[in-house]
Formats: sequence, structure tokens, C-alpha cells
Amino acid sequence: MVHIQNRQQLIENGATGQLRKARAFALHSLECALNAADPKQLLHSKVKLENSLLTVEGGDCFNLENFRHVYVVGGGKAGSAMAQALEEVLGKYITAGLVNVPYGTKLETAIIELNEASHPVPDQAGVEGTFRILDFADQAKDEDLVICLISGGGSSLMPLPRTGVSLKDKQTLTDALLKSGAPITEINIVRKHLSAFKGGWLAKKAYPATLLNLILSDVIGDPLESIASGPTVPDPSTFRDAQNVLEKHGLWQTAPVSVRKVLSEGSEGLLEETPKPKDPAFNNVYNVIIGNNRTASQAAAECLKSEGLKTIHFDDPLDGEASHIGKALAKFACRVSAHDFSLPKPIAVVAGGETTVVVTGKGLGGRNQELELSAAMHLKDAQTCVIASLSTDGVDGPTDAAGAIVDGYTLKRTTQLGLTPETFLADNDSYHFFSKLGDLIITKPTGTNVNDISVIIVL
Repeated sequence: MVHIQNRQQLIENGATGQLRKARAFALHSLECALNAADPKQLLHSKVKLENSLLTVEGGDCFNLENFRHVYVVGGGKAGSAMAQALEEVLGKYITAGLVNVPYGTKLETAIIELNEASHPVPDQAGVEGTFRILDFADQAKDEDLVICLISGGGSSLMPLPRTGVSLKDKQTLTDALLKSGAPITEINIVRKHLSAFKGGWLAKKAYPATLLNLILSDVIGDPLESIASGPTVPDPSTFRDAQNVLEKHGLWQTAPVSVRKVLSEGSEGLLEETPKPKDPAFNNVYNVIIGNNRTASQAAAECLKSEGLKTIHFDDPLDGEASHIGKALAKFACRVSAHDFSLPKPIAVVAGGETTVVVTGKGLGGRNQELELSAAMHLKDAQTCVIASLSTDGVDGPTDAAGAIVDGYTLKRTTQLGLTPETFLADNDSYHFFSKLGDLIITKPTGTNVNDISVIIVL
């Protein structure tokens, strides 16, 4: 079970009994969301073994007695828990395997090796692990089964720069893309075209083996080609698309020379494109989404309903600039509080998604903390409102916090402490702002990753 480690302190930070109650509702719902996205629980619910028959949700069945070997590969923030759960399901049927996981998340496994590597900027350990994953894929023949465990963070954790691009250049570009405000779908288009692994290349290497992908999605809408940059699915994007992403975000002229050379040559047809939908390498590929953002956000909504709150679950995902979304959520909460909408109180709103931040300052923070800082600046008159937001992986940006929580008294507290929210927001320094308030949400890495969850409570 995942818990918010400083939950009680966050509740006590509420200035009134009503706000303490609202904070408790919000934080409990976020814990429900995190636990609903537990990779082990999800994998066990979607994958079953009876005698030698492996069945997965959706109806696909595999008789393991018909396969000579079963190899397990993959990467992502949920990799350790997924590998552990798969061993519990398949046991003796697994021949061998390797999964790349973030540093500090390694669990005990008996057969599948867990290789620790860096996220969100790739490192050499990730490259070495990815080479070994390709070795397993290369060993696989038409009578073998390859099971690929994919989860959020897989793009960084399974790096293999294509010929002509160094790891250092890939690191430089990744860092620039992450600070540019580009959505993950665009970032992954670039990653695929600088990789010898992503964008379908793993499936190409494993062909003609049967390939089963068990996927915990961290991309809204679950586009298979974007989750972990789609190593096992066809890639509809092109080198030209990747170049367009860099140009759109003002990164083309400053990108490493090797990156511009590869993308330019690819755009001119001088390099082989990523595998496309009609490639026979995908004939024996099966994809199963075992969990996603909706899994978590629905659990949060059900939690709040069980507490007796009228609950709205936004269907449309939150996306766009974090500060803009924070302002919009706060204004919505204020209007509900002021009875501008014909909505009964107490009321709760749950939304999932993933915002972006264009980093122009020198501060420290993450998209959820920036969203909350912006929200705090517009909650002045909503004295019974609370807004909380976190990243389900427990790591919001390059910080040790999962997110933050604010309420209608947050601005008053900042004034008492002599803090100027506008200054912190301009410097992208939401982490230090909430550190001073004691309103950072701390979970530590959760071992899962299904985007972000935001909750509004109006009592």
C-alpha cells in the first residue's frame, strides 16, 4: 500500500476545521488513486495462468507448452513490480529476462534480472541494459514467446542511440526537450528517430517470435506508439516530424550536430525509417493495457463518492501549461464556492492528465507543484476550497515531492511568512515555495506511473 508520508501534517496545516476536513478528503482520494494503479495488483487482475494456458484480458490465449522459450524484457518505472508479479504468475515457464528499472526501485526477483538505470535523462547503464534486451530478442525464434513489460519512463530507461548519435548528445537533447514544455507525444517522436530500439525496432529484432506486450500507460489516450516511445509497435511518425518538433520548440539550431545530421539525412530519405504498420514484424504482436490514468482517477472519484461527496469526474484530460491549468481549476473552485454554478455542496472534482512547464527560471519544481502554486494565487476568497495534485510516480519533476496541496488560506499564510508567490512562479521555484509552507506532498517513488491526478474539494 502506498501512503502519503506527511499526510497528518498536511491536514493539520489547514487553518480551519472545514479546511482540515477538506484536506483529509483530498489526500485520502489521492492515496486511493495511487493504490489502484499498483502494478502487481493490475497485472494479477489482467493475466491468468491455468495449467499451461496463459490468458490476458481481451481474450488472447497462449499455450505455454507450445513455446520452446519464454523471455521477459522491458523497462519503466513499474518494471520491478511488474517483473515480480509476472514471476508469481508464470514461475517455471520463464526462461530468462531483463528489465531496466530506475535506480532505487529494484525488488527481489528469481529469474528476471532487474537492471537499474537513470530517469529522466538516460545513462550508460540504461544503454548496456538495452543492448542485453536486444540480445534476448535476437535469440528468440518463431517457436519462442517474448513478453515485454512496458511502463512510463521506458523511453529514458531503454536508451540505445542510433549510429551517429552519442549518449552525451542524447542526454543534452533530452534535457532540453524536458524543459521546453513539449508534450510527451512530441518528445517521443524525436526519441524514436534517434534510437535503434524504440519506434518498433524491438519488435523488428524479435520477429518471428510471438511478442506479448503488457503495458501500464503513462500517456493520455493510451497511444501505443508513444508509450515508452513504442518499441514494439508500428511508428506512424517520420524523421521530418521529429525535425518539426525541434523547430516548433526552438531547439533545432541549438541541438547537437549529430542530432541535426541524423534527422536531416532521415528526412531526405538517406536513412531507413522506423518500421511502419504493414511491416510483417508486427503480425505476431499482441498489446494489452493493464492500467492507465483513468484507472487511478476513477478510484479517486469512487473514494470521494463513498465519503458522501457529490463527485464530478472530468472526462477530458488536463493538459497544457501547468500555471494556466492551475489558474483555471482555482477559478472553477471559486465559482462553485460562490454558488455561480448550480452545483450542490459539498462537492469534489477529480481530473487526470499531464501538464507541461516551459522552464525559464532557475528554481526547482515540478508540473504539479507549479500547477498548485498558480492555483493558490487565485483561491483568495474560496475559504472552504482545497486543491491537491500529484504525479502518480511520486516524483514531480527533479524533486523528492509528488506534488502539493493548497487551500483558500494559503495566500494568507504566505503573507505571514513574507513570501511572494509571483516571484516563485516566475522563477519556476514552486518546490521551495511549498517547502516553506510545509505543503509538499511526499510519497517517495511509488513504483507505478499513470500520469497525474488533481482533486478539488469545496465544502
